Amino acid sequence: MKSIGFIGLGTMGEPMAANLLRKGYPVTVYNRTPGKEEQLLELGADVASSPLEAAKRVDVILTMISNDQAIEEVYFGSDGILKELKPGTTIIDSSTISPTLARRLAAEVTDRFCDFIDAPVTGSKPAAIEGTLLFMAGGDKQTIEDHHDILLTMGRAVIYMGEHGSGATAKLAHNTIVGINAAGLIEGMAIAAKSGIDVSSFLRVVQSGGAASKQADLKGQKIIDHDFSVQFSLALMLKDLRLSSVLTDSLGVSTPMLEAAKSLFQLGQSAGYGESDLAALAHIYENWIGKRIGDPVTPAKVEKKGTERRKKTRLPLDIPLMMSIYQWEGDGGFSGQSVNGSLRDLSEDGIQIESEFPLEKDMFIVIHFLQKSDIPPVTGRIIRIERNNGTFKYGCMLTALPLYQRLQLQEYIASQTK
Repeated sequence: MKSIGFIGLGTMGEPMAANLLRKGYPVTVYNRTPGKEEQLLELGADVASSPLEAAKRVDVILTMISNDQAIEEVYFGSDGILKELKPGTTIIDSSTISPTLARRLAAEVTDRFCDFIDAPVTGSKPAAIEGTLLFMAGGDKQTIEDHHDILLTMGRAVIYMGEHGSGATAKLAHNTIVGINAAGLIEGMAIAAKSGIDVSSFLRVVQSGGAASKQADLKGQKIIDHDFSVQFSLALMLKDLRLSSVLTDSLGVSTPMLEAAKSLFQLGQSAGYGESDLAALAHIYENWIGKRIGDPVTPAKVEKKGTERRKKTRLPLDIPLMMSIYQWEGDGGFSGQSVNGSLRDLSEDGIQIESEFPLEKDMFIVIHFLQKSDIPPVTGRIIRIERNNGTFKYGCMLTALPLYQRLQLQEYIASQTK
């Protein structure tokens, strides 16, 4: 039975190493942060003082590291694996890293007369504990087949993806879908919650219909319960989406849904939820809808006949701005001018601008806030016009406003109303 060195004992690595020990493999472990190996010691693991020491003592090295920078340290550092790698060693990396780095590792390992497999996994912490991970493997096909017994100790299947780097590429493509699915699930649940639908009942509909997904099964109840204990962290999800964005840029693939999901998870990271489960993205939507997604449904009050509906609460403002107005000329050109205005109201529906300059409905304008706001120009469309003592109040719908810019605008307005 081959001896194994396991490097990286985080959310996934610790239960994976535990499964190898339970099947009788001699395992030497190393983790950059001390204290993660206590349970594994009880199962019979040995502990190495560095990646280099672990590599010297074993036949097969498995690495499960959080990001490219940490991989660089573990492999190329002063006490890294590649410092003194004995010929004939096989290295299996199950981290989610860039395909470029995976191919670089393969080249470095091959130059030392050793074998390399990039074999990231699908399945979060529960699958790692149960030993039901799926490995997507890139590298020499025979080498991968020779190590099926080790991989299947931790997982239920090994799928060959192709040459070195193919496993890493498949993982990024897969996690792109995961991120989009998770964001879509949370968005749908937010719609249901805001509409007064019981979200537990709605989740049953999702799981039984065309929207059914692994994310709905894994995250749906966690969102309702506000249980954001980590199965797969929001920070790691964002890291994978960023890697996928770099990959797709290099491939020339347009990925609007990837970019939208990445922006959402960036908001979650900025709000301080990076170390929580990726389902904590729900916090962002809850902030937007003004309630917890899992709150019990309360019966709506019936309005008495003749009672006027209450308008949405609006926040009165007086924030100076400029508007650029462009008009089409008959000769095929544009003419434009800038006029003064003030931001008067902010609501869920948009913004209201007051100005002495007459505009027309459905006209597009470019809104410029003061330079100190650091807010780039915002495009809006006039959808309502009210006359008021010689001035005009324009209801304006903002168009194509990125999520980060919406948050930036909210923060700026809040700072001006203190």
